Amino acid sequence: MLLSLSLTTLLILGSPAGAAQPAATGPGAPAGEGAKTIIDLQPFLQTSSIRVGEGRATLINLNPGINAWHLLRLDRGKGAGIENDHLENSARQTRHILLDQEYPSGITLVEEKKRSACDLWKQGSADALKQAKTSSTAYAPLCEGKIFLRNPVKGHRTEIEIAAEVLRDTVPGGEKIETFVRDTFFAKGYREQAKTAREPAPQVRPENGPASARLDPLQTGRVIASSHLGIEVEGPASGAMAPGSWYAAKDSPGVYISLITAGSVAPEIMRSYRSVVSRLETEELDALVYLVAFDLDRFEVRFSRGTDHPRVNWSDHMLERMKDKSLPGPDGIGTVAPLVSTGMIGPEDAGRTAAAFAGGFKRTHGAFMWGELATKNHGSHYGFMENGVIFSTLQPGLSTLYSLTSGRMEMNTWTETDNRLLPEIVSARQNGVPIIADFDPAAAMSVPGPLVSRWGDGNWSGSQNRKLRTLRAGAAIQEAGQKRFLIYAVFTSATPSAMARVFQAYRCRYAMLLDMNALELTYMALYTRKGPELYVGHLLQGMAEADKSVKGKYLPRFLSYPDNRDFFYLLRKENR
Repeated sequence: MLLSLSLTTLLILGSPAGAAQPAATGPGAPAGEGAKTIIDLQPFLQTSSIRVGEGRATLINLNPGINAWHLLRLDRGKGAGIENDHLENSARQTRHILLDQEYPSGITLVEEKKRSACDLWKQGSADALKQAKTSSTAYAPLCEGKIFLRNPVKGHRTEIEIAAEVLRDTVPGGEKIETFVRDTFFAKGYREQAKTAREPAPQVRPENGPASARLDPLQTGRVIASSHLGIEVEGPASGAMAPGSWYAAKDSPGVYISLITAGSVAPEIMRSYRSVVSRLETEELDALVYLVAFDLDRFEVRFSRGTDHPRVNWSDHMLERMKDKSLPGPDGIGTVAPLVSTGMIGPEDAGRTAAAFAGGFKRTHGAFMWGELATKNHGSHYGFMENGVIFSTLQPGLSTLYSLTSGRMEMNTWTETDNRLLPEIVSARQNGVPIIADFDPAAAMSVPGPLVSRWGDGNWSGSQNRKLRTLRAGAAIQEAGQKRFLIYAVFTSATPSAMARVFQAYRCRYAMLLDMNALELTYMALYTRKGPELYVGHLLQGMAEADKSVKGKYLPRFLSYPDNRDFFYLLRKENR
């Protein structure tokens, strides 16, 4: 099912809950060693300041290599206190923001060697900064839209999330009740048994498309159909698709769709790595898996934190002895203030956003209680970065999806050596340990992660009696010849072992778990533009229930309004 809306309704932006001194550049405080705010965690920040009447203005470029986010600290003098304002540069590659003592009422913008002054804090009705703070937008334009003030907003929560949080936070034993409901109802509620038939279906790989899955020869001549696929594909008019084959998404160059079941995977794959991959249950062998692939020559991948999640405090899911009770969180901070998370795609990116999908675990479950990782680095809390800003330190041993200033996206298990990449990282998100850890070229086979079948050590979540089968989503990277593809997959009923077998079938080089248990937590939407209209298709039609409608206008999640949860989004590259 495709949903459409006018581009003019795209950005409904929630309600708001002499020269300068020489710039100073240097690392912030190491994690857990004196960090007081998120600003202290930034190793590359650059600071300058000027006098403002009886006060002072200080501008902090949080990562000059990315040049996206700045913190403006304004002391207007006379005991007025210090104002902290989070500014976003809408042209990070070409525009620079400076303070100049010759213009003490605002900032100076430098673009292509041209300088222009932008007044922000004049007294009275002309005080643009105060006006922006009282606006009803998450992104309030300043300096003729060249800069945006990020205002605090309330992120949308679904009814399931609200109920779960009420149980967890207010009812004694609420988390156990929530777990019982999830394991009793969700584990079966989303399971979709594949409908197969024997009839001809196109199985030709699209030109320059992803590699098809390796299948059991007995699947030859079979087709698989779903009545819940929400993205139109080129080719089969009946909707029946050859399992494991890829079909081009309609009117979306570089995007491909595939359907499969774990039971249709090639026998040699099912026999491999039995020491680390569990035997699959009957219920998951015929459960349908939905996959979407993105040609990474055409797309950049970005990560955004939600308005609330993931948090930066201590996880509830860790060994008590690994917690430093003198600190509010593993990095020494318990909040992201004075920075502001809007939980939605910014105006500068919205026009070329091609897709979005849900992120990973909340901080509540984003650390380890069992296994080796539980006893390292304060329990190995999942790290994340946005726009070159460290929110939570990237931890060694964890699966990491990250993008670089070059536009390249990568996935790997983070190591201490990888910290050398920090100056180049635009965004990053960790979530657990690998489902696929490597690709063995000699055997021409993906290598499952060593903890795939170890419930506690892998922090796979699921029921306390270790029944891991539920609705799950994962991300993977496939290399097919000279082409690279990001694959997002939703498994309607699977254990991590079933996920490993499917990703092995598609020859993935690396794969990781994202979120699980509900359609809004495994949400994925594809955006297609035709003139002024935007058409929205979901990987599963039921995911549309996580979107909103305001006064008859359809508003897609992450793109049109703030959300409390984190997400990834894909931007079409400018030259494609």
